[in-house]
Amino acid sequence: MTKAHKATNQEQFLLRRRMAVEGLGEDQWDGLIYDLNHHPCVDIAERKPNGKLHVNYDGTHWSVDELLELIKAYGGRLKMGWWSRHKLAWYRFTDDNVRANAKHEPFCCSKIPPMKK
Repeated sequence: MTKAHKATNQEQFLLRRRMAVEGLGEDQWDGLIYDLNHHPCVDIAERKPNGKLHVNYDGTHWSVDELLELIKAYGGRLKMGWWSRHKLAWYRFTDDNVRANAKHEPFCCSKIPPMKK
């Protein structure tokens, strides 16, 4: 079953992030998910089994670093193995790429060149 997107988010710039988080109790998880789901840039946040966090957010206004700061504010941290570090670097790269694409002014290179007189 698919879930509806928030009306304020730009669907073409939504980023899906899956992270393994450790160090959070049940109350902290509930508070984190509540805060994420009520954040204006976050489309949806879910807790999955085994400490997995799935978040979709608008990449033009929010980044994975801000998500990590919120997780740290609740006392959690990412499980840091080789694969997690690699994914985090990729998430940062795609965040920057989405932000750059959102600011880009498109131009058309297939226009007919101006006629000489």
